[in-house]
Amino acid sequence: MIIYIVPIIYGYRKYMNDLVTDVKSLELETLKNLRSSKANNTLRAYKADFRDFALFCEKNGLKCMPSEPKVVSIYLTHLSKTSKFSTLKRRLASISIIHKLNGHYLDTKHPIITENLLGIKRVNGTYQKAKKPILINDLKIIINVINQDKNQKNRAKNKALILIGFAGGFRRSELVEIVYEDIEFVSEGVKIFVRRSKTDQSGEGMTKGIPYFSNHEYCPVVSLRKWIEERQIKSGKIFDMSDKNVALTIKKYAAKAGLDKNKYSGHSLRSGFATSTAEQGAEERSIMAMTGHKTTQMVRRYIKEANLFKNNALNKIKI
Repeated sequence: MIIYIVPIIYGYRKYMNDLVTDVKSLELETLKNLRSSKANNTLRAYKADFRDFALFCEKNGLKCMPSEPKVVSIYLTHLSKTSKFSTLKRRLASISIIHKLNGHYLDTKHPIITENLLGIKRVNGTYQKAKKPILINDLKIIINVINQDKNQKNRAKNKALILIGFAGGFRRSELVEIVYEDIEFVSEGVKIFVRRSKTDQSGEGMTKGIPYFSNHEYCPVVSLRKWIEERQIKSGKIFDMSDKNVALTIKKYAAKAGLDKNKYSGHSLRSGFATSTAEQGAEERSIMAMTGHKTTQMVRRYIKEANLFKNNALNKIKI
């Protein structure tokens, strides 16, 4: 009987060893998948948020990993003294994601967190002052200033950057990722394929169609073609800059145009597109088709802003 038992035991041990090895490799692959589910920029933002939480915990002798709802709730209260409500929600999401990536569960729906957030919301409110959109008149003023730039390279590049960013309703992260291979000039204008965006983490992509403008001085298609031809770009990124530089470029020319640069950001091009097209009567779905918004909440905010004076009840008063 021993002759038969030994091979069985040996086989069982080998099976268990192989199983442990397989489970470990599956764990590693699972963590890799979890990290791949988020864009690199998004992961960096999560980590930055978590660092602030970890620093708070370190200063106060609290455990940040794994943490517990009570500690997170105290941190949110601390944060509410100086931060917007939207920041609190983002930090909570970041703390939760980092816990998951490290194999820990954090109950963000625990009453001590949700009730605390509700109380903070009632006391502080959720109003957040957004940066100003770059509307048509502002856009023209900024382009006129760019046209005066003595550096031909800067003039051509920044003009194309601002006009394409506005006309395509691009996020700044999308704008700097445009590559030559994803651009197609057609008789109607230009098609630009966006491979991945904030709301398209799976990478399905979308194509934006930008038509020619009647005034070539402010035409994004003409400016883009000119930039590509002048620099003889044949492959790779069109603008070759960071998303932060998009914001800095906008602020730079806004200031030169006599506008308050502190009121504008990289998002001003995207919000400017949505608000300007809404002012001209563009339908909600048409705006969303260009911006790539998945929900109507933000788009309706732009439309509401555009209609502040158009549908104002005071227009009925004759004095």
